[in-house]
Amino acid sequence: MSRYFKTAMLFLLVIGLWCAQAWPGNVLTQISTIDALLAGAYDGQVTIGELKAFGDLGIGTFNALDGEMIALNGKVFQARADGQIVAVPDSLTTPFAVMVFFEAEKTLPLPSGINLEALTLMTDPLLPSVNLFYAFRIEGTFDTMRVRSVPGQTKPYPPLTEVVEHQYLKTLEKVEGVVVGFRCPPFVRGVNVPGYHLHFIDKDEKAGGHVLEFTVAKAVLQWDEISNFHMMLPRDPLFSRMNLEKDRQEDLQKVEK
Repeated sequence: MSRYFKTAMLFLLVIGLWCAQAWPGNVLTQISTIDALLAGAYDGQVTIGELKAFGDLGIGTFNALDGEMIALNGKVFQARADGQIVAVPDSLTTPFAVMVFFEAEKTLPLPSGINLEALTLMTDPLLPSVNLFYAFRIEGTFDTMRVRSVPGQTKPYPPLTEVVEHQYLKTLEKVEGVVVGFRCPPFVRGVNVPGYHLHFIDKDEKAGGHVLEFTVAKAVLQWDEISNFHMMLPRDPLFSRMNLEKDRQEDLQKVEK
């Protein structure tokens, strides 16, 4: 990582902290864009140690798209393509991540048997605004939890739609743990994932990944409303010359299901 980029990161951190004090509400910090990731921008831009300065809860991936990131209680975990969960060193880098210092504003017990689709339909009308960001934490026991992860890639990087054809899929049963993630407003299309984007880690920190589906046995939902958005764009040749004019929503739907 260049000295220039480290200096720019420090400057942005100071600005972000100033904004957090100047404006009410929490700050969501994002590394790169979802469309850049879809197009194959997998080179790590920010170290995990640097990322922790922006939050204690979040999701993302790792250099070369090596697995799914779950950040919880200030720790960062990697759900690998072999199904294992490992705590990652601060020296590891990420090409895409979303972080926030989570402060629960609402707590809601969830009905037994509710699945992911029903949860979104129940939660959407309860959120004060469709045009703000929301961070989520769902803790409890799940009858089923279907997760995925993706293997690390080598250059030249294939687009994400090709990578997920070889993804690791696992359905966990009677599992206790925590779902973390975000609901982003519709206008972030191309920048982040409009709607819900969630990752899971079990209580023993041994299984998890990107959430595809779940059924709740007994769980509690918490959310944090976020009105400040801070994005850090990559400064590397691949991103600089990448064509990001294409509408990639169809690609996003393929990789999110």
